[in-house]
Amino acid sequence: MLHHGIYYSTFSETFDKCFIRDDRYKLLLSGIGVTVKVALLAAAMGLVIGFIIALFNLSKKKPLNLIGKIYTDIIRGTPSVTQLMIIYFVVFATVNWEKWIIAAIAFSINSGAYVSEIIRAGILSIDKGQTEAGLSLGLSKSQTMMNIIVPQAVKNIFPAMCNEFITLIKETAIVGYVGLVDIQKAGDFIKSATYEAFMPLIATAIIYFVIIKVLTLVLGRVENRLRKSDQR
Repeated sequence: MLHHGIYYSTFSETFDKCFIRDDRYKLLLSGIGVTVKVALLAAAMGLVIGFIIALFNLSKKKPLNLIGKIYTDIIRGTPSVTQLMIIYFVVFATVNWEKWIIAAIAFSINSGAYVSEIIRAGILSIDKGQTEAGLSLGLSKSQTMMNIIVPQAVKNIFPAMCNEFITLIKETAIVGYVGLVDIQKAGDFIKSATYEAFMPLIATAIIYFVIIKVLTLVLGRVENRLRKSDQR
């Protein structure tokens, strides 16, 4: 019993020191906000970039195709942390924007390369007969793409897009390199202030796990609804 009492006392003291004292839990709450903001904006912009690059990669026009391939090769061939630092410290060095917006732009550029390949694969998965049918109805190539091909491709690529978004959330853990206090950086600050490593790191891991688990459940329900609509 004594050992259990000592353990409980040690645990509660460490918990108090890491999260309650000096309102350190507020660092984590603020970090969650930063992570969510960066991830959501990056996902939205990455989707737009990815769609444009996918069309470039599918284009029969050589200049557009070349731009798409160069972009995809460079972004997929370099580390995301390097890209983040180049965007922040070089490209936007003289721009007076909020740090989280610049970070979101960097992540959107990175995500766009992967999203473009997902979208490209989704479009190619649609039977060519669908395109021919659209053209035979008098639709232009762009109308056929937007009204017939893309809606069908969206359902095919939805699971892969969900995985990309989840990966994006975890990748935002490197924003501390440009001075942003996200979940990971908040945990690091608590660790440095308290000289306690275990509890801040475990708390950080739990927060990421909960966010991703909730997101996975929500996206899973959306995917199930899409499947049910197909069956009807």
